[in-house]
Amino acid sequence: MVALESVDLTINPGEFISFVGPSGCGKSTLLNMIAGLLPKTSGQVLIHGQPVAEPSKRVGFMFQAPVLLPWRTVENNVLMPAEVFGLKVNDIRDKARAVLKTVGLGDFINAYPRQLSGGMQQRVALARVLTYEPEVLLMDEPFGALDEFTREAMNLELLRITRAANITVLFVTHNITEAVFMSDRVVVMTPRPGKVSGIIDVPLPRPREIELMHQPMFTDLTFQVRSILGGTHGGH
Repeated sequence: MVALESVDLTINPGEFISFVGPSGCGKSTLLNMIAGLLPKTSGQVLIHGQPVAEPSKRVGFMFQAPVLLPWRTVENNVLMPAEVFGLKVNDIRDKARAVLKTVGLGDFINAYPRQLSGGMQQRVALARVLTYEPEVLLMDEPFGALDEFTREAMNLELLRITRAANITVLFVTHNITEAVFMSDRVVVMTPRPGKVSGIIDVPLPRPREIELMHQPMFTDLTFQVRSILGGTHGGH
């Protein structure tokens, strides 16, 4: 079964791109290929002109669930990739603590995952990815399980941190409002096999605040995405 077909995209450094589309349209498959976690049957993924063949620390991946090891403290969960990448943990420790402070968890470095709320666990997952200064950050519905207020707070935090570090973000979401609010461009996918059915530019000013959602232009953009998405469902 083909999950994706001819997805041809050029993404600029520091750009925030969201992917929206019906369930099962291959959005997660696309991220897995970009991360080097899934082999491609054809085509190629290039980062700065270099083909992606396997996972690397240049590409960070944040999943829907925080995937924390329950027997490790917050700090040790964040340090785990250092061990995987063969880096010296002590060289990374200060950076990890600085990033944990940035995401509001400076006082929780010795806590265990079971002692944290869902939002805090996702902050640990975000800190774990950001500690290694990825050039590209892949996010597969990372805040989908959070309540609306926590999700908004995480979105604002994510925008602030990734803009400051000039990280390129590819963000999968089912939430059209979230996609428009976060992105420079929103890529709308068709049902499986996933193809790009439309790309909406989002020329809203940055930095972005929640009040932006009241602007008529914001509403217009969400309706544009919605209408392309509606067209891709083929009347189902």
